[in-house]
Amino acid sequence: MIINMSYENGLSALNLEMPPKIPRTEYSAHFHWDLVQKVTGIEVSSYSSGQTRIHASEEFIKAWDYGFFWNIIPFDEQFGENHTKMGHASYQQNSTDYSDDVRVFIEEPEDVFDLDFFETYGEKDKSRLITDFNQDYQKMIREHPDTVNMTGIYTTCMSGAIEILGWDMLLLAAGVDSRLFGEFMNRYTEWNLQYFEALAECESPVVMVHDDIVWTSGAFLAPEFYKTFIFPNLKKLLAPLQEKGKKILFTSDGNFTQFVDDIAACSVNGFVMEPCTDMSYICEKYGSTHVIVGNADTRILLCGDKDDIENEVKRCIALGRDCPGYFMAVGNHIPPNTPVDNCLYYNDFYEKYSRR
Repeated sequence: MIINMSYENGLSALNLEMPPKIPRTEYSAHFHWDLVQKVTGIEVSSYSSGQTRIHASEEFIKAWDYGFFWNIIPFDEQFGENHTKMGHASYQQNSTDYSDDVRVFIEEPEDVFDLDFFETYGEKDKSRLITDFNQDYQKMIREHPDTVNMTGIYTTCMSGAIEILGWDMLLLAAGVDSRLFGEFMNRYTEWNLQYFEALAECESPVVMVHDDIVWTSGAFLAPEFYKTFIFPNLKKLLAPLQEKGKKILFTSDGNFTQFVDDIAACSVNGFVMEPCTDMSYICEKYGSTHVIVGNADTRILLCGDKDDIENEVKRCIALGRDCPGYFMAVGNHIPPNTPVDNCLYYNDFYEKYSRR
């Protein structure tokens, strides 16, 4: 019988069973096409056919030994045309993801405070939502059979507000009247609960819950706002998942160090973080009880030398080695402009130090 060690190590870590090799995941290295071609030998670029790109990505993920694959359902479909479009900067190779489509959905704070979510976005068919989550999960299994897969949701609390309002209106509305903006968040949660109740009923035992509650310097609203309106709503949304025994992984970009304990109190099973969040604190307090994913600094891969990259890998491994649910990962991505040699150094050092 062939045992898939990527899957076994990933599942073991998710169950806090201390696998002999520290597993890893990455978030977009599988479409850094120059790197993918170097690792797999498959001729591929952003202009290759969809089938070729999927196949090359699959082979890369096997070669780089992903323990799990980060995944959520497409988040821009929830709101139809009723959301702000902020455009998109170039990230992918050859700027295939660039967009200058910028449109404002709500122009006055008063309209934020009056927004009726069920009137604007409608009541959802729960069976359809469950089917959507199941189809997404099954698609991931088909495309990445050698790793632990999942489905999940992106627009949990704050990320939903960002998607609907855009940054300018979100900050303006919160500044004009934080209480009324908090009530907006409460109403959004009541509407969004439909998705979480469906997610609780889907087939995926592991779910990814994403919410960009902070930015690089930390909280962008008063901490008391988070305590009053974000974490109670997060707890409400996660309750159906907990009741069904889902393993909940929470992701936020930015620095959420000041809110780690609040997030943990919402009964998440794991933290996925960027390098600006203090992983040492999380490992010290939650290392034996939670999954921990991160948090090598992508800037070191982009601009550092071989020694810098080795030291960064050693830093992360030293923090995570005694944590049974630790996964190595670069936060938040390995973008396509990262030198291929630096990516290969990173992988070599991961392989060198990942055995317990």
